Amino acid sequence: MIDVRVITVAGSGNADSGLPETVLLVTFIMLNYIQHKMTSAEPNIREIAERIAAMRELCGITAGEMASVVGKPEEEYLEYESGTRDFSFTFLYKCAERFGIDMVELLTGDNPHLSGFTLVRSGQGLPMKRRIGFQYQHLASNFKNKLSEPFVVFAPYIEEDQTAPIRVSTHAGQEFDYILEGTLRFSHDGRVMDLGPGDSVYYDSGKPHGMFATSAAGCRFIAVVMRGAED
Repeated sequence: MIDVRVITVAGSGNADSGLPETVLLVTFIMLNYIQHKMTSAEPNIREIAERIAAMRELCGITAGEMASVVGKPEEEYLEYESGTRDFSFTFLYKCAERFGIDMVELLTGDNPHLSGFTLVRSGQGLPMKRRIGFQYQHLASNFKNKLSEPFVVFAPYIEEDQTAPIRVSTHAGQEFDYILEGTLRFSHDGRVMDLGPGDSVYYDSGKPHGMFATSAAGCRFIAVVMRGAED
């Protein structure tokens, strides 16, 4: 819970409000700071797990069916619902698609409400930072009825990835990735390629794909995930 306190300091009075101008200024600064923290704070894993479990029950979907949707054994899926396992982007994306809601609702519990445009300043996207692995910043979390999910993604350099098979996933639709900084090894349906700054790849995300950073400082890229056509 957030404790909001007005700090009274000496200052000249304000004729309209009856409060010292410095009190109004400090209060204004504190409220803006709180608003920033509430919109940029990283979603809590256990809270996300509770939303997923609640939505599954609300939709009348069995744990076995959801396990099939996300491609996990039922026992492992229930560990996600209990909050003991961290979520991948693909897991959350598939859950939101099955529930028929925006992925942001699972992350924050709030419904996106903007429809004209949404402005996101540098570094202010909704964060999705996993314990190990990629870090995402959602660039349109407040925009409703999105046709795509745009992110700035940071892939850290992980030594074990350099010699291990590339971990792949699938989700219906298409995806566009554009490299901003660093280098990335990308695999799509068995074909492997190396990408550097300025390179881009557009692909069918319904086929197995994955990537990892090959530069020591990691790789930063833009990813735009587009939903598949409805049946």
